[in-house]
Order: sequence, then structure tokens, then C-alpha cells
Amino acid sequence: MNFRAIISIALLCSCCNLASAAERLNIIFIMIDDLGWKDLCCYGNDFVETPRIDNLAREGVRFTNFYAAGAVCSPTRCAVQSGQNQARIGITAHIPGHWRPFETVSTPLTAMGLPRDIITIAEALKPSGYRTGYVGKWHLGQHQTHGPQLQGYDFAVEINGAHLPGKYRVSGRQDLKPKASQFRTEFETEMCVKFLREGKEEPFFLMLSPFAVHIPLAGKSELVDKYRKRAEEQKRVLPSPIYAAMLEEVDNMVGRIMDEVEALGLSDNTMIVFTSDNGGLYRRYDYRAHADDDVTSLAPLKGEKGALHEGGIRVPLIVKMPGKAQAGVECGEPTISYDFYPTFVAAAGGELPKTQTIDGSNLLPLLSSPDSRLDRNALHWHYPHYHHDRPASAIRERDWKLIEYLDGSGDIELYNLSEDIGETQNLAKEKVGRAADLRRKLQQWRNQVLARMPIRNLNLNAERRGEWWSMRSGEPVNSDGRKRFPPTEKDL
Repeated sequence: MNFRAIISIALLCSCCNLASAAERLNIIFIMIDDLGWKDLCCYGNDFVETPRIDNLAREGVRFTNFYAAGAVCSPTRCAVQSGQNQARIGITAHIPGHWRPFETVSTPLTAMGLPRDIITIAEALKPSGYRTGYVGKWHLGQHQTHGPQLQGYDFAVEINGAHLPGKYRVSGRQDLKPKASQFRTEFETEMCVKFLREGKEEPFFLMLSPFAVHIPLAGKSELVDKYRKRAEEQKRVLPSPIYAAMLEEVDNMVGRIMDEVEALGLSDNTMIVFTSDNGGLYRRYDYRAHADDDVTSLAPLKGEKGALHEGGIRVPLIVKMPGKAQAGVECGEPTISYDFYPTFVAAAGGELPKTQTIDGSNLLPLLSSPDSRLDRNALHWHYPHYHHDRPASAIRERDWKLIEYLDGSGDIELYNLSEDIGETQNLAKEKVGRAADLRRKLQQWRNQVLARMPIRNLNLNAERRGEWWSMRSGEPVNSDGRKRFPPTEKDL
């Protein structure tokens, strides 16, 4: 074979590889911060306008029993990046967490960053030829030592700070500066568009993790005025007009990204996944003076962010996947955040890492057959911290859910979610056998993953049990809005 023939074959192989790359599925994963299960129109909110997300639901599968892996942000983010229940890693609270030094039990310290030896979802997609991007809130450790740029993301734009122009910043990127008038959602969207345009010829994975709709509430004045007027006309107190405005901003963000995908001619081979990192917040408890205490309603769900009742962990999930996902259907199979890892790897035609436990299940079969079941009976949560409830673990086995409190009280709660989604009837005393069985299984699971547990607090002080202390400053703060301790400058 002569030299020209060899070159011709090499070029032919190269073209074949380029063609297969162009046909490979792109993945856009959008994880909103603190979005509640019923905050969207397509999930029952009759006050706000979210037409682009609603349209996404009409074009894909809407999950009705999807759960965040954690009741607060960092645990869920850990589960998404690792494919594991975060109890295995020890990121069980938001980093750096809260501290209540005089309570009944001392709670374990959360790990301060995602271990660098964890193979993230971005790193798992690399062997399949994917270009990877991350935009928004990371909250898995310090940027310099644990940021997304060190965890497999080629295009890493970690953003910290609040929503308003001038109140947020990009970590470690002097070349990326928001305009003086840009809200954070606008800048995050701009960075996503930049990523899409720069690498449209390669298969890509893009994760967008905006700070919206996290407190402190801040919305564009024209949208706030729109919902304030609507609230007055309808004589409604909730949701807050500012919160409603933020929801519409999120919808605009999703719409702009979808428009860009369409403009680039990528709609037919781009998977779009939309969800939240934990349940919603229905009332703000904080020491800072803001007029946004009342946020929204999570009814009929019980609890909120920071608790293992449904309001704290049940969240929206919408998946559009051309050629795979049925359009406009619902799926009621219980699913959870660490399922994204194996799902994305399978969608990319890749292989799961052999050196890392993967707790999640591939959701692709549910997209084509939403009435089918996964080969899994139980989901688990471990939140051994004081926040908007007491330290607890939980297990859901099909319709049954048990919550076990870990504060030494021995309290358990048992609910049949198919009949009582609002968790209004604790059946622990009526269904003693089922409660005992689920409690035993929950304990076995904690032992298996080496879950860190609270211990008896030798500094218990009944008069000071409710005090909150800052893990950053080591000083008391007034985070439940009732105690007398003023915040320090570090806490603000």
C-alpha cells in the first residue's frame, strides 16, 4: 500500500469519527436552587407564568415522584457529581453547615469539599469525547482546591454571590466580567450561550446551576410590579411577588438556552434535563433584615428545605430527549438525583467507572416506557443535622416512607404516600411490623455506607438549645429570627 492510500484511509477514518461525534447526543442539565415541587405551572402553580418550562414538559417526560438526594444544596450536588448517595462521602449538610452547640446531640461535621479522587460525571463523559461545561453555583468546596475546573469541566464558570447586578462574582476568571446592569440569571445565561457557540461541533455536556430562586429574594422591578398587581387583584398573599418574578426569570433563562440550541441546529440531538437541588422554602428564617419572610406555599406537601418530609426533598424533574423520551407524559416511578450520573453516561454511550460505587439507576428505560419500574425498591436519605427539623434519616420503599429521628428521642414517622402525600397521618403505631422492617432496613443501609451519626452532647444546655452558631466565624448568630444574638460582619 502506497503513502497516498494510507493518507486517504486516515482521512476517511477521521471523517467517520467526526460524523459520529456530530451525531452523538448533547446533554444540557439545568439544576435550579431551592425550586419547590409545585412552583411551576406544569406542576400546579396557577399564579406564575412559566411557559417555556411548561413547553419543555409537553415535549418530554414529567416525573411526579422525583427526589433531591439531599434536603439542602451541597449534599445533592455531591450526589449528582459522584453518582453516589452523599452519605458515603460525608457531605451531609450544606458547606460549611450550621452548628447548634447546646442541643441534645452533637451532629457530625460535613466534609468541606468533594474529594478530588471522585470521578465526576464530567470526568466520566470524557472518554466518550465530550466537551464539558459548568456555569453557576458549585458549593462543593473552595474554588482554588475543589472547584469545577479541577473536577473535569473544560469550561468552568463558578459564580458566587447574590442575584442583583454588582452583587456576584466569577471565581478565578479575570477574563469573564458581567456587565454592570446584568442580573445574575442574565450573566449565567450568557455564559451558557458562550459555551454552546464555542463548541457546537463537538458533543457536549453542560451543567447550569443558577443561584435562583434562592433567598435573599430579588427580582426585576417590572416583573415584581406585574405579580404585585396580580396578587392584589386576586387577593393573594403567596407566593411573594418577588419570588414569582424570580420564577419567571428562570423560565426566561431556560427559554433563551432552548432558543440558542434551536438556532445552532442542535435540537434534534440535545437532551435537556430540568430539576432542583432540594425542596422549596416556604418561610425565610434568618437574622438579616429583609422584607421577604413569606416566600411561597408548598401545599399539600409537609415541611420545606432542610427537612426530610416531602416538602424538603420532592422536586420537579422534566426530561426531553429526542427519539427516546415520550412527549407530554408523566412518570410516577420514585427516582432521585444520583440517578443522573448513570443516565447521562448511558445516553452518551459511555461506561461507568469501575473503581467507584454508583448508587444511581439509569432512567433511560423510563423515558420510553414511563409506566415501567426500575429494578430498585428503596431510596435513602441521611441528614443528621439541625436545620428546619431535627437530625433524621429516611427511607422510601415504594408507597411507604419512614423517617427516623437521630436526636436520641427514638421518634419515628411512617406514611403511605400513595394515600397521604401530605404526610398528615403517622401510621407508626398502627403498622408496627412495617415500621420495624423499614427501620431495620434503614439501619442496615446506614451501616453499609458508613453514615456519620450524631452523638450524645455532653454540653447540653436546655436554656440555650435553640442557639445557632456560625461555622465560618465560630460566633453565635440569630438564624431562626427569634434569638438575641446579633450577626457579625463575617456572617453578613
